[in-house]
Amino acid sequence: MNPIEQQRERARTATGEELKSFLYHPSADVLLALLENPAVDETSLGLLLARKDLPAEVLEHVAASKAFLKSYGVKRALVFHPRAPRLVGLRLLRDLYLMDLVQYSLSPLASAELKRHAEGYIIARLPQLPLGQRITLARRGPARVAGALLATGHAQVLEIALENPRLTEAQVLKVLWREKLPQAVVLTVANHRKWSQSYNVRLALVRNAATPLSMVLAFLPEMKVEDLRELAAPGVVPENLRKYLLAEVHRRMQAAKRGAAEYVARSDSNSLAQTKNQEGSEEE
Repeated sequence: MNPIEQQRERARTATGEELKSFLYHPSADVLLALLENPAVDETSLGLLLARKDLPAEVLEHVAASKAFLKSYGVKRALVFHPRAPRLVGLRLLRDLYLMDLVQYSLSPLASAELKRHAEGYIIARLPQLPLGQRITLARRGPARVAGALLATGHAQVLEIALENPRLTEAQVLKVLWREKLPQAVVLTVANHRKWSQSYNVRLALVRNAATPLSMVLAFLPEMKVEDLRELAAPGVVPENLRKYLLAEVHRRMQAAKRGAAEYVARSDSNSLAQTKNQEGSEEE
């Protein structure tokens, strides 16, 4: 019997300190044999899963054991393990508690795919959460979750979600592009000290049917002409707003023409003055 075979046999029956020493064995074969040991309990399994260098086949073996997965701590350790196989993470993510899902979605080590799944599970639970937890998520949850909370229009969550440092312009725009958005959301964004200064957010507010006309008219002078033309195309915005957009485009065009004419007049005047000065110099 070779040394690895001997160690595998010992690992299957080890107890106490000897069992603990096997938890740090470098061989995947020995570790798999150790998992067959009835003396391996939740505590020793937790120590094993804390190893960042644990082979993927060992993690898969733990994840395939119904007995091991009776422990929430084991499930959590598997999901958070940096070497956890993708399918293991996908299968066990949905079983995590809310705040563990939040922690995972914010982890720099987690894959983008699994983070999105974690955020999706959080968002799916939002309607059942008490107000206190929704406020906590609005304050320090990931951007996508903050955006989902913003879209609900809940008065006690709106301002907090908009102040979330992880909230991105992309998420705010995604909310403003929704149909049948509560007007409270539109008004809060339009009056927010940070988000109301964003050109793209203002453009989205102009497009949104819930934005009061007075706010839209206040934004129009700062809109680009090409954006105004696009918004003024038939069917993009309500007809009563479209006439204001067309009027603003017309005003800009007239102002541009006047500016061009004044520029030409100034240029001609300067040329005439230079000619006279040259003639005067020649006479002298």
